[in-house]
Amino acid sequence: MVTIEEALNIVQQQEVALQTVHKPLMDAMGYALADEVKAPFDMPAFDNSAMDGYALCGIFQEYNIVGEVAAGDTISIALKAGEAVRIFTGARVPESASAVMMQEKIKVEGNILLLEELPKMGQNIRKKGGELKEGQRVFEAGHVLNPRSMGLLGSLGLEQVLVFAKPTINLITTGNELVQPGQPKSEGQIYESNSFALTGAMRQFGFECQQTKQVADDFEATKRSIGEALQTCDVLLLSGGISVGDYDFVKQALEENGVEELFYKVFQKPGKPLFFGRKASQFMFALPGNPASSLTCFYVYVLPMLQKLSGYSKLGLPSYHFPMKHAYESRFDRPSFLKAGIVDGLVEILDGQGSSMIQSMALGNALAFVEAGGKRTAGDLVECKLIS
Repeated sequence: MVTIEEALNIVQQQEVALQTVHKPLMDAMGYALADEVKAPFDMPAFDNSAMDGYALCGIFQEYNIVGEVAAGDTISIALKAGEAVRIFTGARVPESASAVMMQEKIKVEGNILLLEELPKMGQNIRKKGGELKEGQRVFEAGHVLNPRSMGLLGSLGLEQVLVFAKPTINLITTGNELVQPGQPKSEGQIYESNSFALTGAMRQFGFECQQTKQVADDFEATKRSIGEALQTCDVLLLSGGISVGDYDFVKQALEENGVEELFYKVFQKPGKPLFFGRKASQFMFALPGNPASSLTCFYVYVLPMLQKLSGYSKLGLPSYHFPMKHAYESRFDRPSFLKAGIVDGLVEILDGQGSSMIQSMALGNALAFVEAGGKRTAGDLVECKLIS
């Protein structure tokens, strides 16, 4: 058995072979850049107006209006002192312009422009290269593309980007008691839910499960299903069958398929019977079958591995410290990830902390970490991993 810290270190220190692929920018959301990106030109590429108004040459109270420049116009107007042109947001500012005055602070009488106040030099002009200089680093390798960074790369004229490929993932759920939703169930059976929770969690963080399969608690069927799944994936997740019961065959079936154990069992609650293994460049996680345990182990251990295999520079869920809303005393003999809700900056430990209980996790938005037997009073800070 390993500690939480030891388990995380083992996961995060695995050597991986990253693959790269060119992706259209439109399809690159959630991928990590495989190379740094530098600005191919100054941004803005030319002096442009920050608002609708008039571009002015010199600092005067009165100007002669000599033309108009709209956004996208390529004409070049040379202004003389005391001249002005009507200009619109984003339009190229004449080289001789001293400032742009917003239209709300002017008065026009025929071709004469009258100002309510004197402008300041450079006022309302976005200078060439004011945001980025040609050759300046925009993003480092490992930056995960989000809508904002995609917009920035689009503004730099990039149609495609070189990114790290994401791992292919297969999922096997085990259990004689499991019935698929929509099917009739008998006394003693339950509806299978972990495949929905786990594939949903993958999708939440930008990963897709290419194949899911349900297997009965049978050694040969489990062994065969694992062997077949390993032929088509980089990461294999299994749910259930990893404890020490008479019908828990997953660990043995993994070993029979040549999987090397990297750790088995973590001193934590929930999710003690967690297995992590490797076969060449493939990785396997055997998660507990209890819903809250399975999903907690995904958030804490599987997600960092998926991100590492995708070239992310930062691994795992964001973790912050929040003050407790109420007093809490842990009665567990192991460090625990507790289902919690963060509202108005305060942490509330939710009812229903059993490893089979998923309603509290469904209603919460964080996992609060508490040491074994730990006590917290209202206002004490507690470490929380944000799950939504």
